[in-house]
Amino acid sequence: MVTEAWMVSEIQKIVPDAKIEATDLHGSGDHFHVRVVSDSYQGVRPLQRQKPILNHFKPYIAQNIVHALDLKCMTTEQAEIIQDTAFDPHSDKKTEFFGVHIRRENKE
Repeated sequence: MVTEAWMVSEIQKIVPDAKIEATDLHGSGDHFHVRVVSDSYQGVRPLQRQKPILNHFKPYIAQNIVHALDLKCMTTEQAEIIQDTAFDPHSDKKTEFFGVHIRRENKE
């Protein structure tokens, strides 16, 4: 089972200067909210911030290790303005800041 600490350490490999918070949304080790705060994101579009991290996790998604990754990549200034960024794709809770829900194909 994937842990919050493992998730943080994997993302630290991609964005070493970032402050990273990972939350296991269901306690199941496969649905995570990850908040990545780095001033290196200044002037970088949201998808371009997320892309290196998403590419890193592709093998884990293909192997059914990670199912949902709610990824928020922001600057320190944005993080101070937007406090609660968690998005659970399986919840009715609506947020202003939507995440990425990665769905694996069923290969049965």
